[in-house]
Amino acid sequence: MFDLQIYSLGLAAALTLGLSGWIASLPLKDVSIVDSLWSLFFLLMGGIYLLLAPAWGTRALLVFALTAIWAIRLSAFITRRNHGHGEDRRYQAIRADHEPGFWWKSIYIVFGLQALLAWVISLPLLAALLGRSPLGWLDAVALGLWLVGFFFEAVGDRQLAEFKARPENRGQVMDRGLWRYTRHPNYFGEACLWWGFFLFALAAGGWWSILAPILMTFLLLRVSGVSLLEKDIQERRPAYRNYIERTNAFFPGPPRRSSEG
Repeated sequence: MFDLQIYSLGLAAALTLGLSGWIASLPLKDVSIVDSLWSLFFLLMGGIYLLLAPAWGTRALLVFALTAIWAIRLSAFITRRNHGHGEDRRYQAIRADHEPGFWWKSIYIVFGLQALLAWVISLPLLAALLGRSPLGWLDAVALGLWLVGFFFEAVGDRQLAEFKARPENRGQVMDRGLWRYTRHPNYFGEACLWWGFFLFALAAGGWWSILAPILMTFLLLRVSGVSLLEKDIQERRPAYRNYIERTNAFFPGPPRRSSEG
């Protein structure tokens, strides 16, 4: 089930892709392109795991197809969203904190770190793609959870993009659609996706891959997701304070009455 050699080749592939992204970022002076690469790390590693698997079972083909659908959609969405906007302010802050010499430091601060994190989080893919046990009821649960996650992530992304595209919404807080029930439907969806991948791995006997969804959820809640985006948002956008009072941060739930109404 766990094959260290195949898993190590996944790391080598992820680091190679990260290195390529770093090289591409130098003339652009924009490390934001790593966001477009994030999901592609998993697609690349998943392809390697599948190609080197002793046999291709139904679960393996299903999980790889789901990985491809998720990875291509997310990478394409982020690439379109970021095109023409320059380096994201999060990375501008990191750049400022690590000057002089950020151009070379970014190879490990940004690209290498994300490749390494993706490698660890890819553990459920390794287990599911190398497993040989037949499909069972747990795979059905896994698929259901994955579909819920994909819905929240894809629909949430689209709703926010359409909201921002309308000039009349400039400076307004997005609190419609899925964003009415959670302030971060896309992050909630991402977490569900990876718990779904873990259930596929569990069905294949890969209980040891539970570190991956735990790490992903922690990152989404405490590191690069909710906490980072909301660190100073109330100072930059005062109307967001009311939104926080009435809307769950992560798990969807009915809106609450705020102190302003």
